[in-house]
Order: sequence, then structure tokens, then C-alpha cells
Amino acid sequence: MESLLYAIVGLVARIHYAILSWNDSIETSFTDKELHFLVLGGVGIALILLLHPLFLWLSRTGHTMIISFFYVLTVIIVIAFAIEIGQGVTGSGAMEFDDIMYGLFGFLFFFAIFAIIRGVVHLIVNLKNKHDRKSRYYS
Repeated sequence: MESLLYAIVGLVARIHYAILSWNDSIETSFTDKELHFLVLGGVGIALILLLHPLFLWLSRTGHTMIISFFYVLTVIIVIAFAIEIGQGVTGSGAMEFDDIMYGLFGFLFFFAIFAIIRGVVHLIVNLKNKHDRKSRYYS
């Protein structure tokens, strides 16, 4: 997993270098802060344009739990990174990528248990409702 993180960091560094080169080649005077404003603003809008239709479809088809899962997963990732960065800055612990991964795996493990329990409850409720409808029909 560490190699994946380094690959992602390398990709981000290459993109950053390309944007800086583009900024220099067209002789714009965007500061680093302005470039962050433009790039992250553009990436955010691109994500909205990609994810909004997906989330609308999931909502219309009754799959709102998937939307909740993605939202919570995103928040958990941010919290995990914040904890590790906080440990690194304050010296209150070791800043380790493995801690982030174990935290994310913990969330995924507990969510899997939750999803199984939720599925069983839904199955029981659906079977009960089906049985109740048959009972009314044959009464």
C-alpha cells in the first residue's frame, strides 16, 4: 500500500510541475494560492458533474445507503489523515501511513458487519410483509 501512496504522490507532483510549467510558459502571474484556487475549484466542479448524476440515480433507485457510505468514508479518510498529521506536528505519536490504513480497514470491517445485519433485518421484514399479504389474501 505504501507503493500506491508514493505513486499517487508522484502523480500529483508531476501534475503540479505541469501546471507550474504551463503557468510559466504562458507568462501568467498566478501565485501558488491562485493556482490552488483554480485547480481545486475546477476539480471540485468536475467531481460534482461526475458524481451528482450518479447520486441522483442512486437516490431514485432507493440506494441512499451507498451515498451515506461514500460520504462517511470521505469523512473518515479526512479524520484519519488529520489525526496522523496532528501526531506528527505535536509529537504526540508516530505519523504512520499504516495507522491510516488500519483506521480505514476498521471502518470497512464494521460497515460490512452493519451491512450484513441490515440485510438480514430487511430480509426478515420483507418475508414478514410477504407472509402478511398472503394471509390477508387467503382469509
